[in-house]
Amino acid sequence: MMYEQQRDVMSSTEFGIKTTTTTRAMPISEEEPQLLDVLNLSGMSLDSLPNPSINLALICKLDLSNNNLQNIPESLTARLLNVAVLDVHSNQLKTLPNSIGCLSKLKILNVSGNLLQFLPRTIENCRSLEELNANFNMLTKMTDTLGFELINLKKLSVNSNKLAFLPSSTSHLTNLCILDARLNCLRCLPDDLENLINLKVLNVSQNFQYLRDLPYSIGLLISLVELDISYNNISTLPDSMGCLNKLHKLSVEGNPLVSPPVEVVEQGLFNVKLYLSEKMNGSHKNSPKKKSWVGKLRKYGTFTGGSSRVQLNNVTEQDDNLERQGFIINHDPSDYSNIRAIASPRYLKMFSPRRLFSPKTYFTR
Repeated sequence: MMYEQQRDVMSSTEFGIKTTTTTRAMPISEEEPQLLDVLNLSGMSLDSLPNPSINLALICKLDLSNNNLQNIPESLTARLLNVAVLDVHSNQLKTLPNSIGCLSKLKILNVSGNLLQFLPRTIENCRSLEELNANFNMLTKMTDTLGFELINLKKLSVNSNKLAFLPSSTSHLTNLCILDARLNCLRCLPDDLENLINLKVLNVSQNFQYLRDLPYSIGLLISLVELDISYNNISTLPDSMGCLNKLHKLSVEGNPLVSPPVEVVEQGLFNVKLYLSEKMNGSHKNSPKKKSWVGKLRKYGTFTGGSSRVQLNNVTEQDDNLERQGFIINHDPSDYSNIRAIASPRYLKMFSPRRLFSPKTYFTR
């Protein structure tokens, strides 16, 4: 049976505030608890939280922002079993309670504007989390395995902290759309950025003298629309950025750029991507001509059906070169083919997208 719902406001004499609730025109039973949507304690100059008599399991949103709270009781957090939004921004918190890991339904967590130096490891248990805002704190590191657990995270904001690195597991946040890590002390970014297939906005600006390089995998962010790397110490943009087809906004000011040169940057994003693309393909006039790895395979008979056996009585200088490249020289004529050499452990991952886009030469003489 459908029941008409109406909004009501009840006064809480305990807190001296108003809390929004949902009441039913016809209750299902006399013992059915009243559903409390929002408990708003924002801007009340609270130094501590009283022990409320209301059932905290009925709260969907708790706003404790703009107070003077130095801690949140473990017991209080553990009872917020159905909270989806927790806002504690602009307080004096130095730590978060470990019991925050009990909030299995939490989707939005705002802890910005506090004094946090780290986030509790138990935050990884909040697997429904979609948005984490930890801006304007004193974070020096983040949980190493954060990206392995918070698989539903769509927005990660950690700007204005003291982070030197982002955890390598960040590259496993495949649902991440926005990553804001500006105004930190970042030395580098994770290598495997190509896994962030939904990332649309990346801001790592204003890390100043600390951030000198970008990983080559940044050119494999297939959904990237906006990239801000301004005011860092970057002199060279990876050639792979020429493949960022969806990129519509690029901010590079405040960097000592050499490649692409300033005159190309001044011509706009299209010319920057064109320059990098030509450089990657070796067609730019200032780029050294690269040898094709396909030609290397053809030379060794892999694609042309050439001789596939190395004879016992024909160990030459070419054989020594092959051994140095990782080819296994088997002098039994009945048990060797070049294709097995290509499948040796050294070359198992060479055909991945990262390898094909990489500036390194994996076939050398």
